[in-house]
Amino acid sequence: MDISLLLQLAVLLGAIFLGVRLGGLAIGYTGGLGVAVLALALGMEPGKVPYDVILIIMAVISAIAALQLAGGLDYLVRAAERLLRRNPKNINFLAPTVTYFLTILAGTGHTAFSMMPVIVEVAKSENIRPSAPLSIAVVASQIAITASPVSAAVVFMSGVLEPLGVSYPKLLLVWLVTTYAACMLVALLINLFGNLDLSKSKAYQQRLAEGLVQPHNVGEREALPAGARKSVWIFFGGVVAVVLYACAISPAVGLIKEPVLPRDGAIISFMMIIASLIVMCCKLDTGKLLDMSTFKSGMAACVCVLGVAWLGDTFVSGHIDAVKETASALVGNYPWLLAVALFFASMLLYSQAATAKAIMPAVILALGITPENNSQVYILVASFAAVSALFVLPTYPTLLGAVQMDDTGSTRIGRFVFNHSFLIPGVLAIVFAVALGFVVAPLVL
Repeated sequence: MDISLLLQLAVLLGAIFLGVRLGGLAIGYTGGLGVAVLALALGMEPGKVPYDVILIIMAVISAIAALQLAGGLDYLVRAAERLLRRNPKNINFLAPTVTYFLTILAGTGHTAFSMMPVIVEVAKSENIRPSAPLSIAVVASQIAITASPVSAAVVFMSGVLEPLGVSYPKLLLVWLVTTYAACMLVALLINLFGNLDLSKSKAYQQRLAEGLVQPHNVGEREALPAGARKSVWIFFGGVVAVVLYACAISPAVGLIKEPVLPRDGAIISFMMIIASLIVMCCKLDTGKLLDMSTFKSGMAACVCVLGVAWLGDTFVSGHIDAVKETASALVGNYPWLLAVALFFASMLLYSQAATAKAIMPAVILALGITPENNSQVYILVASFAAVSALFVLPTYPTLLGAVQMDDTGSTRIGRFVFNHSFLIPGVLAIVFAVALGFVVAPLVL
């Protein structure tokens, strides 16, 4: 193997590994560091900066921040909480359903944070180990990104696949059906075969004896702002408008033949319109928007995507001929290998959008997929859910939050790092989603 290739690969993996070790925004920082080393020290041509993905994330998060300030997120969370408390025995199915659809609506899995305390308390009330519903709920919040019409990953994929003759409505249909069904299948397996009896947990009994498990007390809840419900309807109406417009300009649908506003621009502008309407109709103090937790986490995601996607594109672009040759030989003969590649890439790149942007264009070129020759496009559609392997390394915020919020000690990170509560449910969810994708996609597309 060429020594220069080994050095470039070492820089790529080293930058990602260092970023994961440092945590938080550092993976974006070290991605930029990796680009600098590849370009200045090893002579590679810098790749394309993922401006489109970053701008979409910024626009969506800006609207979400307005929704949060108006009390809309709290409104949604309380509605979901009522659903869970009214059906406590079905917590293993309802918890992932709630986090899944909150992510579908918001385009970010961080909405799962707000549901975690409720999931823990409802599970304890039914003598169910909170690790059971928490694990699949966290996984559902991640895999739902690949079915959310306002997520950067779905917007990028639809932009790549629509010119190849796959309509936006069909893409959403395949991804919604397969990912949600996969989450429910995992929930069923957990319900049937999981070790659910909380009273038999040694960690729980020890923490109970030490007084570390507190009885739940709902107490008084602060009244929601006057515009909370209104903000939800504004946001929901905007998301519907985004989907309808994207469908209308889809080449496969063709209601608008020559759109003045392209899909990416439409999503960005529609999100800004949503934010403007929420600010005006709910009379928000715009100075407080920067303090919203969703805004901070979203901007952090932009930095991470900037670094890792730029780094990945730099490396892949520099070896595009080898990538095309290898991918064409392997994926052409073994289509499921694309899902494996996406799984491991997302585990390192830490972003569904960054993973799709780094790998999918190269695979399309490798397989020679064109609008006239798109018989293999179903492979990309079916494998897309595999970009959600952010749970493998136990450093993702929602995963760590679930561990911290489970005061029973049943949700944990094992001694060997990878043996944590989310690994098996996560792997099963992706396997089921991809397998269902290979069945459903050829039928729908």
